[in-house]
Amino acid sequence: MNGRWFALAAAVALLAGVPWFGNAVLIQFGINALLIAVLAQSWNILGGFAGYVSFGNSVFYGLGSYGVAIAMAQWNLPFWVGLIFAATIAVAFAALLGWPILRLRGPYFAIVTLGISAAMSALASNLDIAGKNVGLILPLTRNDTLFYEASLVLLAAATLTVAWIARSRFGMALIAIREDEDAAASVGVNATRFKIAALAMAAFFTAIAGGIHAYWITYIDPAGSFDTTLDVRMVIMTMFGGPGTVLGPVVGALVLSAIYEVLADSISKAAALFFGIVILVAVIFLPRGLVDLGGGFRVLRWRYFLTNIRQYRI
Repeated sequence: MNGRWFALAAAVALLAGVPWFGNAVLIQFGINALLIAVLAQSWNILGGFAGYVSFGNSVFYGLGSYGVAIAMAQWNLPFWVGLIFAATIAVAFAALLGWPILRLRGPYFAIVTLGISAAMSALASNLDIAGKNVGLILPLTRNDTLFYEASLVLLAAATLTVAWIARSRFGMALIAIREDEDAAASVGVNATRFKIAALAMAAFFTAIAGGIHAYWITYIDPAGSFDTTLDVRMVIMTMFGGPGTVLGPVVGALVLSAIYEVLADSISKAAALFFGIVILVAVIFLPRGLVDLGGGFRVLRWRYFLTNIRQYRI
């Protein structure tokens, strides 16, 4: 256990030192990777622990982006005020949205969340305050170190929250819902209330990530802010790293981001193909994620992979 804590502390220290020893390209890659890790970790709260596969978390990302953009570009408010405004809108929307849709299960829930994301994009395209189809331009800033450190702090906060969930009665309730929602309800678990709380937590971190990204790139539009491919990436990276675990989504996001960046840089157009192959192989041989591989730090064992194939009848 001490060895794992030491390795984790060393990894955090290494990430925190990137702005001081890395070049501009590495820092910019780091910002993107850390923010997508936040999205994966946020999705993990409801999708990993409660088992509710959402394809609509990009709604909260978009609300975060537009919350900060409207506050700064339309109302001339500071960035931190924009973040508070964005997070408040996203959490309120999650609470209101969660009450009806979290009564749905399985594919019905997934389809509804996907439709909401598309609807929000269309709504933003027709609002004057959101700049309609043109979008909004935020004040220009060139402090990549600030955005990197903000992204790292946000990821640490999201991960600590998930660590608390994994060890709390709240997390036990979410796991009970994932395993058998009807059985959980029969022993007094208010499934709807717990799911709404989980969705609100996910919305909070996702919205702040969207706000940081909006100020970093200084321009947003409906298509980019409510990008449904973000939902797919959240799911893939969480499943790749290990759903329902504390570090799985972070490991999955950082590893896959690095792989994609290397492939895109070396083979450009074929990057998506090779990226898909990597994911396919991982799903076949590591269906429970990277962190399940011998506790995360052991030598690869062929028996482990063969057992997974037999168990999941691949």
